[in-house]
Amino acid sequence: MSLTIGDKAPDFSLYSDENKLISLKDLRNKRVVLYFYPKDDTPGCTKEACDFRDNIAFFEDKNTIILGISKDSARKHQRFKEKYQLPFTLLVDENGDICEAYGVLDKKSLFGKTFLGIQRSTFLIDENGIIQAIWRKVKVNGHFQQVLDELH
Repeated sequence: MSLTIGDKAPDFSLYSDENKLISLKDLRNKRVVLYFYPKDDTPGCTKEACDFRDNIAFFEDKNTIILGISKDSARKHQRFKEKYQLPFTLLVDENGDICEAYGVLDKKSLFGKTFLGIQRSTFLIDENGIIQAIWRKVKVNGHFQQVLDELH
């Protein structure tokens, strides 16, 4: 079953880059930009993270927090966050359960090998835990602006 706008966002409790347990249900009264990305410190993922970083004040002005999720470890997240001075939390979904709950795992192939990887996707979740907007197969250039535009 694929998530659609108006659905309740699947709850989660995941460890962050700081080894803190973050639960979606604890973030009520704030809007959440939950963005799924394939891998720390790769060109597209770095650009996407830096675009969110460079525009963080606009999101904060709209009572919105940004959370990035990938299957990378907390240590890799820490290095990525430090290297690019990312001012938001990165969550660890090493076994892919939350990626699966949000329907962002997709067959990919690299060097002739097929594997399940994360399809770059973003979910805007309102203060009550309801999905307000969904972007799938995200193109990085200009994506942060699409998300900001949705925060009217």
